[in-house]
Amino acid sequence: MTILAFEGVTTIDVTAPEDVFGHANHFGADYVLQVVSADGADVRTANGFAVPVDSAARDAEPGGTVLVPGAHDVRLDPVLLDAAGLLAVAADRVTSVCTGSFLLAELGLLDGRAATTHWRRAALFAERYPRVSVRPDEFFVRDGDFVTVAGVSSGIDLALAMVEDDHGSEFAVEVARAMVVFLQRPGARVPFSVQSLDHVPLGSPLRAVLDSVAADPAALHTVSGMAATAAVSSRQLARLFHDEIGTTPARYVELVRLDRAQELLRTGHSPAVAAVRSGFGGEEALNRVFTGRLGFSPTAYREQHRN
Repeated sequence: MTILAFEGVTTIDVTAPEDVFGHANHFGADYVLQVVSADGADVRTANGFAVPVDSAARDAEPGGTVLVPGAHDVRLDPVLLDAAGLLAVAADRVTSVCTGSFLLAELGLLDGRAATTHWRRAALFAERYPRVSVRPDEFFVRDGDFVTVAGVSSGIDLALAMVEDDHGSEFAVEVARAMVVFLQRPGARVPFSVQSLDHVPLGSPLRAVLDSVAADPAALHTVSGMAATAAVSSRQLARLFHDEIGTTPARYVELVRLDRAQELLRTGHSPAVAAVRSGFGGEEALNRVFTGRLGFSPTAYREQHRN
């Protein structure tokens, strides 16, 4: 397992996977971890934490898994790109956390593949790399030997998934229990909650739309109706959603309804009631969206929170 560190990297992107593999070794795995940098020099993370480095990327043991972490700002330094490319070409499995996917995409390694990144950078990612099938509302995307995850603490989910691939689900469950984390966190396919989208400025035309959808998710929210609320054209509305939120109007409405359905299920309502009150109309539609986005059924979610 090789982790590429660099100046300004997000600390948890590096340390969280290290901890997962360290715990796995405690249970009998044999992961050999090496942290490398482009030139072999130690680095400092975004919060000033010093990360000792084992070697330069060119001297790393080839093969195995390569993990490219992210940073608060997208880093596309040519020297760093060369290091990432050198490691990826020799790897059996290539992964990234957060904006680390930008490095892989810049190298062309994600062309024709599905991938994700931090939700705040998803719109930029899609614009810059049109040959990548960007999944902005998915938390974890696997495409062959490439795995990308949405950001920050999702490095834990990524590492646990690799442990499960390598040693089976029962082994991975033991590691997750020891770390007191979910093997698959509830909602693991959705990288942000609707509340995290409230960074949209109050002066934006979208504010009235977001407030309207939040006030009554079950109402009829058509693109034309939302455009009228924002006093913009339908095309401009789509552009605003893309630029300010990183998703489409329809997908946003679906996320609000999904949040509302989860709230209703958590408070003991049946899937049928949750479907109607959240705006999905019927239990079949709720089940389809719930399972597609979260990976389990509304009934299972309700039981999980009941227990």
